[in-house]
Amino acid sequence: MKQFPRPSTELNLRAQVVITLLQVQQGQSLASLLHQQLSEIPERDRALFHELVLGTLRQWYALKAITLPLLTKPLNNETVETCLYVGLYQVLCTRIPAHAAISETVTASKQLGFHALSGIVNAILRRATRETEDFQQHLQQAHGLPSWLYKRLKKDWPLQVDDLCQQLKQTAPLTLRINQRHIGRHAYLAKLQVEQIQARACHVSEVGIVLEQSVQITALPGFEQGWFSVQDEHAQLCATLLPDLNDQVVLDACAAPGGKTAHMLEKFKPQSLIALDQDSKRLLRVTENLQRLQLDQSHVEIIAADATTWSADQALDCIVLDAPCSATGVIRRHPDIRLLRQSSDIAQTIELQKQILQNLWQQLKVGGTLLYITCSILKAENEQQMITFFAEHTNAEEIKIEATWGIEQIHGRQLLPATGQGDGFYYCKIKKVA
Repeated sequence: MKQFPRPSTELNLRAQVVITLLQVQQGQSLASLLHQQLSEIPERDRALFHELVLGTLRQWYALKAITLPLLTKPLNNETVETCLYVGLYQVLCTRIPAHAAISETVTASKQLGFHALSGIVNAILRRATRETEDFQQHLQQAHGLPSWLYKRLKKDWPLQVDDLCQQLKQTAPLTLRINQRHIGRHAYLAKLQVEQIQARACHVSEVGIVLEQSVQITALPGFEQGWFSVQDEHAQLCATLLPDLNDQVVLDACAAPGGKTAHMLEKFKPQSLIALDQDSKRLLRVTENLQRLQLDQSHVEIIAADATTWSADQALDCIVLDAPCSATGVIRRHPDIRLLRQSSDIAQTIELQKQILQNLWQQLKVGGTLLYITCSILKAENEQQMITFFAEHTNAEEIKIEATWGIEQIHGRQLLPATGQGDGFYYCKIKKVA
């Protein structure tokens, strides 16, 4: 892996943004980088740093599509290309004054060691300020996805693909799930109104609230008392699709960071709830979340283990499997997925899902329910995975999800990302009949 200069006070903010984006191009996830990077940046600049990193990633392939025709010959220089994308993002998508965007970005290209190529950065950004409307139109028209992903989506969703590409360029709303053990949704909305925080009830989740302004989560009413969790609206549907879990033995497979575990405990009193995940560090978050939400953990077992091989001590009444997937449905929240996910990853992921299904299905009681979930919008991981599963398991029967949300598939229902609503999720409900 390439070594980049560490962000420091000698580099301007744009140069620090470029370094972070180069690290993502080398395969590091934004989640693993961002906390450290932000801690090294003066507090007054953090919001701008965050906006430039996420915004440039969100528009990455669209910016690439409009940049390539402007170059007389390929740059073959990741650093300078990244400077160009950061510069163009500022000029075309933010209110930063053009002169400041240009001078700061050109300075960044020099600070990063490319004096000789800084003229190209300057020339292209100046052209973008002269032809802003034209550039913005081209940016809007670009599908903005890696070509392999665009081809898959076009094949899977021919009617929806254009809207889907535009949706994936947007930012996802900040959504809360109200902890009904402590407060009702209506009562919580009233408390937000008193604080003059703009919010509204979700469309499809009966316990969800969308915040319509930027807020600090920890400063919201009832954070310490566990009145709410942050969870995507479409992820909140999980608990509504489950049978009555009171006095049941339940497995939450691939549970971290614990949103679904908590939601089940808010709604039911299972005899035993096992939260299983391979990542022991992320499992710490499950414990923290359950503590803050003041949920009864006396019947909760948190286990770090591999779901392809783990076996339960007793037969399970219900399994919630939020399967590992491409995460293509949550690109709005994690725009680095555009760069990190490769076409070759999909076949490996499908095989992993199949192994987990195979192992866990054996441990489900006859009459029990398995809820299969992904945050993917690729049919290969969803509908097609289920077609294979039902073909290979004659003791499995689909329980049709009767709902007004999502798109009915051969098996299960698919939700696509929607403006002001949830991310891309897939649900399929399966009963063990023999």
